[in-house]
Amino acid sequence: MTDTSNSFNARKSLTVGNKAYTIYSLADAEQAGLEGISKLPKSLKVVLENLLRFEDGRTVKAEDIRAVKAWLEDRGKAGHEISYRPARVLMQDFTGVPAVVDLAAMRDATAKLGADPQKINPLVPVDLVIDHSVMVDYFGTPGAFEQNVEREYERNGERYEFLRWGQSAFENFRVVPPGTGICHQVNLEYLAQTVWTRAENGGEIAYPDTLVGTDSHTTMVNGMAVLGWGVGGIEAEAAMLGQPISMLIPEVIGFKFTGRLPEGTTATDLVLHVTEMLRKKGVVGKFVEFYGAGLSNLSLEDKATIANMAPEYGATCGFFPVDAETLKYLNDSGREPDRVALVEAYAKAQGMFRTDADADPVFTDTLELDLATVVPSLAGPKRPQDRVALVDASTAFRDALDEIAGGRKDPTKLPTSREESRYVNEGASGVGTLAQDDEDANPGFPVAGCDYTITDGDVVIAAITSCTNTSNPSVLIAAGLVARKAREKGLSPKPWVKTSLAPGSQVVTEYLTKSGLQEDLDAMGFNTVGYGCTTCIGNSGPLDEEISKTINENDLVAVSVLSGNRNFEGRVNPDVRANYLASPPLVVAYSLLGKMTKDITTVSLGKDQDGNPVYLKDLWPSSAEISAVLRSAISVDMFKRRYGDVFKGDRRWQEIKVDGGETYKWNSASTYVQNPPYFEDMSLTPSPITDIENARVLSLFLDSITTDHISPAGSFKAGTPAGQYLVERQVKPVDFNSYGARRGNHEVMMRGTFANIRIKNQMLDGVEGGFTKSPSGEVVPIYDAAMEYKAQGTPLVVFAGKEYGTGSSRDWAAKGTNLLGVKAVIAQSFERIHRSNLVGMGILPLMFAEGTSWQSLGITGDETVSIRGLAAIEPRQTLELDITFGDGRQQMVPVLLRIDTLDELEYYRHGGILHYVLRNLVAA
Repeated sequence: MTDTSNSFNARKSLTVGNKAYTIYSLADAEQAGLEGISKLPKSLKVVLENLLRFEDGRTVKAEDIRAVKAWLEDRGKAGHEISYRPARVLMQDFTGVPAVVDLAAMRDATAKLGADPQKINPLVPVDLVIDHSVMVDYFGTPGAFEQNVEREYERNGERYEFLRWGQSAFENFRVVPPGTGICHQVNLEYLAQTVWTRAENGGEIAYPDTLVGTDSHTTMVNGMAVLGWGVGGIEAEAAMLGQPISMLIPEVIGFKFTGRLPEGTTATDLVLHVTEMLRKKGVVGKFVEFYGAGLSNLSLEDKATIANMAPEYGATCGFFPVDAETLKYLNDSGREPDRVALVEAYAKAQGMFRTDADADPVFTDTLELDLATVVPSLAGPKRPQDRVALVDASTAFRDALDEIAGGRKDPTKLPTSREESRYVNEGASGVGTLAQDDEDANPGFPVAGCDYTITDGDVVIAAITSCTNTSNPSVLIAAGLVARKAREKGLSPKPWVKTSLAPGSQVVTEYLTKSGLQEDLDAMGFNTVGYGCTTCIGNSGPLDEEISKTINENDLVAVSVLSGNRNFEGRVNPDVRANYLASPPLVVAYSLLGKMTKDITTVSLGKDQDGNPVYLKDLWPSSAEISAVLRSAISVDMFKRRYGDVFKGDRRWQEIKVDGGETYKWNSASTYVQNPPYFEDMSLTPSPITDIENARVLSLFLDSITTDHISPAGSFKAGTPAGQYLVERQVKPVDFNSYGARRGNHEVMMRGTFANIRIKNQMLDGVEGGFTKSPSGEVVPIYDAAMEYKAQGTPLVVFAGKEYGTGSSRDWAAKGTNLLGVKAVIAQSFERIHRSNLVGMGILPLMFAEGTSWQSLGITGDETVSIRGLAAIEPRQTLELDITFGDGRQQMVPVLLRIDTLDELEYYRHGGILHYVLRNLVAA
């Protein structure tokens, strides 16, 4: 009889030192029917091991494992769907709060069912790092960090109280408190192990460290051979509750490095080249794996910098295999010697260890970069893939200015008389290209109360921020050395530049302090403002009030320069229209120049004490200088000291009062955290599935409705349903915060579902925004109509076109749809992950037959829809819609049920994945 849990005889023992581990051997599996798998990309070997380990004959079958072998022939083009189980889950606070809310709600439901609430815990390890809430309100002073942290606790008290409870209430769940570091850097420096272990059957099993995270830049840890990527909240919750994630065996693009980076370039310059190349190649939905002898000339932190940017180059992940540098980093960052020895032995036993002598793996496709061709670069002004060589940056900005400035609110408000020289080639709009005048002929606009003027192209934000570069000591030390040399020569940033430094971890502060470079950065205004994502996610804080006023009154195109990974329009600061990604040392340099309109490689950045001009070349450190500081300033003791008690937190965290024990004591007055209604009236056994009868149409959508259209995101106004909810609870509009910060309150989020200001419901002629028809035919917000229908006991359906639910996997796109009372979404096609999320929230995804659409059927939104036969459904079954039109005519329309697997069918039978897991845990 075949062992359906070990079809390829892969289980074996691996001895490391005096300890034996159980592993699932790829070499043994290759001998037992998976011929050729040693040629697979190393990232796919990780996926294959996962399938071998979790083979159960149901979620993972032998045919799924053979499909990985078949990949060698089809190179991933076949797109076979598999069930994948990551070893752990990483969360940041914005996206993690809703998941913990759901866990807390499950505990409440368990208690109501008469079972032990302690049965509800994550089934795989979960780490939540609080790093997304600090804002740069204070900067440029020694007290900026303490002031910002104090303000952070004031703003987020309700959320932090809840997470503090979760930290003590749940097993397998850890919280890294505020002020510690960015989640991805904490993951790299401490949480990740490269090879994971757990107790099993009296022994210990070893397997690759893998994860999913509720942040797109989870990919950074791929730099140390930990396979991981960002997912939405529902997928993360499923993973932490032991459920498999559905994914296609991906195409894998091989990216070969040769050579060595030239003197004067940085890892930031390299990653901007890589991002540009991969965007042009087209790698969306694919793995990228880096290989080649050039990898031996990169530090692990350099690799992590490249891996971090995978969302920017569009890949699922950018993977670097285990090599000698991986082992060195694990040692240097304080991992236990036994763990490092295990990583080496395991990777070599599994064919996952890289050396320069390796034969190239089989890839779907490849591309190559000689590191010697990399030049100093920026990316901007709007997208991370828009790389521009540093020597061309000022010209490129001038060329882009006309397009950027086309959005001027009042084109008649331009300079007069002498100031008119600022513009040339003016058209009817009054918008032109900035003239290349000298500073005296281009005085700009005065800032009230200040002795300077500002104009188009002035840098008003210079921020060393984001996990991308703050994980990398070489570029941070380079920034400190630029600051040191500028300080020695008497230079300082321009007075209109808001400077800030948000280190990725406390280790960064320690080595900058030990080297004396933090003192130099402080002198340049780059005082530490907090440990978090700050400027890169829009938490740049306000500009000086008079600078902001000057920018807005004169519709100036102000600039930010930041060492982050995203620079989308409107993301960094509402007053800033052009944003450039740059290495940390260039951030410091641009703070000195204060302008994007001048060529930083040739113009003077200022004058020294003797009146001599100082140029960028005078400040730029050599590789030897950087290496000397690296060797003297960084030690393994720093990592051990800073992470020795990492979950304890500071005084503020420890003083947070925690209400509740096994179950959370919900505060009905909280506008940030509320108990969601998913489990109201839930029984131990699911009720039989009933047909959907006489549902009304909530909305009609065209093609390519994204999760950004569906899910609440960004800010909102007092007149919206969400705004009205808060105003009724005495929250002032200035304190609304954002949908993101309020993800733990379903009352806010359901009011924001389908409320995007650009969404168009085709039931309404030419109306833009989240509106529909009420039961009486009145045009009202979608939320209001949904609540009227709910009060009447009327189910709802949504019709859509092709590619419904594209974009990021946003959990509230499915959660909000559920809470509005939508029972089915009928579309021409679905984005894969959103379809899965709909099933996970108990919503039927139904797909029209080829050539059929709601338009071809003549649907207007006045119809009623019934869906029958649901009690006996099977995966991918054909069902029929019984549509009754407004004139009384009826039509039966065949649709494909897009519940694709038996597991998904079980989720639907239970009312959703959370209900399914809850009942199983209670019954255990």
